[in-house]
Amino acid sequence: MKYNIRGENIEVTSALRDYVEKKIGKLERYFDAPPTSDVHVTLSVLKGLQNVEVTIPLTGVILRAEEKNEDMYASIDLVLDKLERQIRKHKTKVNRKFRQEGSLRTLFKENGNLFSQTNIEEEDDLEVVRNKKFTLKPMDLEEAILQMNMVGHNFFVFSNMDTEDVNVVYKRDDGKYGLIEPAK
Repeated sequence: MKYNIRGENIEVTSALRDYVEKKIGKLERYFDAPPTSDVHVTLSVLKGLQNVEVTIPLTGVILRAEEKNEDMYASIDLVLDKLERQIRKHKTKVNRKFRQEGSLRTLFKENGNLFSQTNIEEEDDLEVVRNKKFTLKPMDLEEAILQMNMVGHNFFVFSNMDTEDVNVVYKRDDGKYGLIEPAK
C-alpha cells in the first residue's frame, strides 16, 4: 500500500510515520491484492486530543475511520480496530450479496482464519430500534440549523427550498455545521 500521511498542528516524525505504516500495513492480509490507490492518513491535534483519520478507497467500498485519544499511538491502534471491524462487515455483506466470480467478493481474502464466524455474526446484528416519519417542510439552510438547535439534535433532515432536494444539516465536532446533499 502507498501512504499519504500528513499532519495538522503536529509534525509527522519518522517514528510516527513508521508506526502508521506498520499498523495500517497489517490490513493488507485481508485483501487478495493490495489496494492500488493511496491510503490517506491525517494526524492532528485539536484541544489536547490526538486525532487520526484513515481513508482507504477500494473498488466499490471506501473504508474510513477516525479516532481521538490523549495518546497518538493509542489513537492509531484504535483506528486500526475500527477498520478491521469495517472489513469484517463488508466481507460478510459481500459474501452474502455477491455469489458470482469477478465481483466485489474477490476484494477480500476467503476465510484464512482471519475472522471467526462468531465475530462476523455479532457485528452483523443491525437492528432498527425506532422508526420515525415526518413531513419535510421546505426551508433554507439557516432555518434548518435553527430548527436543529431548537430540538437539541446533532442533525436535522429538511427539504431545501432552493434546490427542492432532501438535505441533512449536522453539527460537527469542531462546533461548525456540515451539509449533506444528493449528488446530481
